[in-house]
Amino acid sequence: MEQQRLQRRTEKSLHFHSRAASMVLLVLAMLSFEIPGASLTSTFHAEQRDWTFSHLTVHQSTGAVYVGAVNRIYKLSGNLTLLVSHNTGPGEDNKSCYPPQNVQPCSEPRTLTNNVNKLLIIDYSENRLLACGSLYQGVCKLLRLDDLFILVEPSHKKEHYLSSVNETGTMYGVIVHSEGRDGKLFIGTAVDGKQDYFPTLSSRKLPRDPESSTMLDYELYSDFVSSLIKIPSDTLALVSHFDIFYIYGFASGNYVYFLTVQPETPEGISSNSASDLFYTSRIVRLCKNDPKFHSYVSLPIGCTKNGVEYRLLQAAYLTKPGATLARSLKISVLDDVLFAIFSKGQKQYHNPPDDSTLCVFPIKTINALIKERLQSCYQGEGNLELNWLLGKDVQCTKAVRALSYLSL
Repeated sequence: MEQQRLQRRTEKSLHFHSRAASMVLLVLAMLSFEIPGASLTSTFHAEQRDWTFSHLTVHQSTGAVYVGAVNRIYKLSGNLTLLVSHNTGPGEDNKSCYPPQNVQPCSEPRTLTNNVNKLLIIDYSENRLLACGSLYQGVCKLLRLDDLFILVEPSHKKEHYLSSVNETGTMYGVIVHSEGRDGKLFIGTAVDGKQDYFPTLSSRKLPRDPESSTMLDYELYSDFVSSLIKIPSDTLALVSHFDIFYIYGFASGNYVYFLTVQPETPEGISSNSASDLFYTSRIVRLCKNDPKFHSYVSLPIGCTKNGVEYRLLQAAYLTKPGATLARSLKISVLDDVLFAIFSKGQKQYHNPPDDSTLCVFPIKTINALIKERLQSCYQGEGNLELNWLLGKDVQCTKAVRALSYLSL
């Protein structure tokens, strides 16, 4: 009932059907920039047919297009002319080898392996590009924006590897800067069963100096509290295929948000096969200045149309509304709105049905719902909906200290 009520409250939406939901959001992203000389008939192809593209980002000021692909990072002009490329692979690797290899050498035989781009983010404050791939359990590079020159490739600590070698595992990152301070990278990643090695969500240091010894270290790390969340072993013991897939992330106001798809873990769940899993889409929110992750909170997110539920998130994009949309949503053109595409159903995450829906959510509405949810929880109503993390469905209580990690 709680999920249905929350979804009804956020059901201001636009609807259509699509075979390639993620490509629609890509087009929306491209159309939100004025790219000099851009043409709908311009094309660009990788050197090899199987070197597929996985990520694209457009510079807000220059209009340069950065593309993450298999074994390559490309910089293109607005009309998709190749300006420069950077080789990221292939490289000699074995999925059983754990980094850093100079600390713990691996005896497994290595073979020439493609490097699939899994993360591509522009760090505007420092004029650099963060690119992470699937080689060596997710090694990353910082590249100079103008010529893709390597500024640094941190690789000497375990924390420098941000994802598993699973090429299809999803991850997303959000860079946050505070005036006069070094940046932070919030990163969410599918861990592919390696929950002891990779946290599902963490915040990392992003110093101005690319050669800094603290590059990509956890923002806070101690025996008692750290800037990370791991998937508990108990959860994987019950749901062997459990993972959290991070589809999109963004910063708005004082918060960082992630949109995820993950298996439902109701209390008392027994061991399931992948085909038995029901998936739920959720929006996660954290305070930008919360290194202890005490502000972590999440809510289900989805749409309904003609009584049919659309729950499987496929893609999302944050932008400002046009005047007409702003009026219809009763918000300002300066407010943030989230466009999200959902597929129908809850069981076909890896092979979603063609039927899909585009929905729009004002961030103000999302924040209001989160505030309402927290306030009701402080009054002892409902539960925390964190089965996967806490091992059980914890009832809300009026004792504030029991809910300190959900505080605003």
